[in-house]
Amino acid sequence: MKTKLPKLHVLTLGCSKNTVDSEALTAQAKANDFLIVDDAERADVMMINTCGFIEEAKQESVNAILGGVSLRQQGKLKKLLVMGCLSERYKTDLERELPQVDRYFGVIGLGGDVLQEILKELGGEYKHELLGERALSTPAHFAYLKISEGCDNPCSFCAIPLMRGGHKTKPMPALIDEAKSLRAKGVKELVLIGQDLTYYGLDLYGERKLADLLKRLSDIGFEWIRLLYAYPAKFPTEILPVMRERENICKYLDMPIQHINDDLLKSMRRGITKRRTIELIEQIRAEVPNIRLRTTLILGYPNETEEIFEETLAFIEQTKFDRLGCFSYSHEENTAAYLLKDNVPTKEKKRRVKTVMELQQKISLEKNEKLIGQSMRVLIDRIESGAAYGRTEFDAPEVDNEVVITSAQKGFKVKDLKIGEFYNAVVTDAEAFDLFGEITSD
Repeated sequence: MKTKLPKLHVLTLGCSKNTVDSEALTAQAKANDFLIVDDAERADVMMINTCGFIEEAKQESVNAILGGVSLRQQGKLKKLLVMGCLSERYKTDLERELPQVDRYFGVIGLGGDVLQEILKELGGEYKHELLGERALSTPAHFAYLKISEGCDNPCSFCAIPLMRGGHKTKPMPALIDEAKSLRAKGVKELVLIGQDLTYYGLDLYGERKLADLLKRLSDIGFEWIRLLYAYPAKFPTEILPVMRERENICKYLDMPIQHINDDLLKSMRRGITKRRTIELIEQIRAEVPNIRLRTTLILGYPNETEEIFEETLAFIEQTKFDRLGCFSYSHEENTAAYLLKDNVPTKEKKRRVKTVMELQQKISLEKNEKLIGQSMRVLIDRIESGAAYGRTEFDAPEVDNEVVITSAQKGFKVKDLKIGEFYNAVVTDAEAFDLFGEITSD
């Protein structure tokens, strides 16, 4: 009689680093004869991979755990497990407040210790030869490559080191092998992630090695290689010629600056000044023509006065980032900033976020309208309701602009477009955060 395979549902919350961790877990579970299901109510076992970055993320994770507890109490789950950043940071509290969870784990990191413990809990036997393998949860044409774990930067507001520890470089040979495996699976776009990409190599090799890594990855044959999360202080400018000269490295950089006022940058322990930030942005744009810059800002940090906020608005208006996101400051215990008084009211924080995003919407619309009539290379991510949705090299998956395709010139039909394929499209219209286009050729 054939043995019934246990069914596992993995719920991933938070950032793309968690996505990679969940993919590693899923690959191990599959190798140990688990059936992966998309619906928690069909599962025997549920694993929730949590986020603990800011208050909103923590609450989302707690709500997800409560949902799992409900299924467990209804008898729909045989086992409920929790892993990830929230569990790493608040394990003792969670065990006390939500004892209905069968077991709490921390983050997987770059090693296999946590994976091994999880597989034992699930009833499987950990297979060491699969270390580094992942079951992709992204569309087949793009994947994330986590090049490091943790962070050594001393940012006063950030709890990441409390959850993921100090910076640990993943050895280059292992990354090259992983990248080659992803390329062999058909991945066309490789998205490099890490809490700080620019630190890559310093702890393991004694010097920053991001430029060398980019060259080696570029040679593997990906259509696009994209960089997320570059720390501005001590930015390795040697990567700029590589980005400029290698055609398959996207002219795109996500560089969270978090703030621009000198007093707040000092309090935030960012290791950079307003002047140096502006100089760096100018250098990046000069050395990599046509690059698109994404940044992130924190608003409502302690002692952010209205005058400082106005300074921030003026900087945004002057710099005109291509992509920009912002969030309200979250007063996180055990961080250096927690010793400061959280003296900007929640309502005011939300107003400032709204004001900044309205300004960015205006900037983005102006930039997008200038693209009308231009031909751009588009990668199709999905097709829904008679329209195809794609991205240019200037847009990261899941967070940036999309190109909406509803028509095609002679010889093409939208319904015949294929997900994961590249096409040329002329931009016919624009909104603040989306373009509209017509396919012209493949």
